Amino acid sequence: MKIGVLKTDDVRPQLVGEFGEYPDMFAALLQREEPSLEFVTYEVQHGHYPADIDEVDAYLITGSKTGVYDDKPWIAPLMDFVRELRRREKPTLGICFGHQLIAHALGGETRKSEKGWGIGVHSYEVQETPVWMVEPQENFSLLVSHQDQVMALPPDTRVIASSDFCPFAMLQVGEHMLTMQAHPEFTKTYSHSLMELRREAFGEEMLEKGKDSLQNDIHASAVARWMLAFLRR
Repeated sequence: MKIGVLKTDDVRPQLVGEFGEYPDMFAALLQREEPSLEFVTYEVQHGHYPADIDEVDAYLITGSKTGVYDDKPWIAPLMDFVRELRRREKPTLGICFGHQLIAHALGGETRKSEKGWGIGVHSYEVQETPVWMVEPQENFSLLVSHQDQVMALPPDTRVIASSDFCPFAMLQVGEHMLTMQAHPEFTKTYSHSLMELRREAFGEEMLEKGKDSLQNDIHASAVARWMLAFLRR
């Protein structure tokens, strides 16, 4: 299977040498489960798209520090591309910004949450168990870094997992789009480094709470298997 990564941001320069770019993180996550996977990166933040929507088997939209509502010239074309992916029923994953953008583009709403920043390890309760959820769990935990959230759902959307902090944490739109607010591709080491770089934005109390949460287990491998099972249906 060949996955097209729609890259919507760059890793901070101070962290690239150790952690790579976002497509590298997703390749590391998913190829641990399926080494034969191929990846193609499209720099959609710079207007680069596939010449043919079918030149890959599935798409994955990355996270970004940009808000889906920001006035940047590359966001509207990406929303149009998402609508075409929906129309063509192309298997698509959306992570963090990708999750928010898919919801926003298809008739939902994303905005800054009054609950503020979510950082570190967050836990979610599974609301329903679709057929693609191999090795189903009642709850799971992943790393997060966000203050925007999906606030209203687009049509034909099921809530797969939620938390008190993030009610729309994992969504299935139709039969071909799976999105999540958390970052299964993040490692704890990367999350710690990112939190340190954003120290001023978080404040000391929130930062220490986020760093302390890194002691908790995460379920990135299980979620990676769900992602692949979803794409392969």
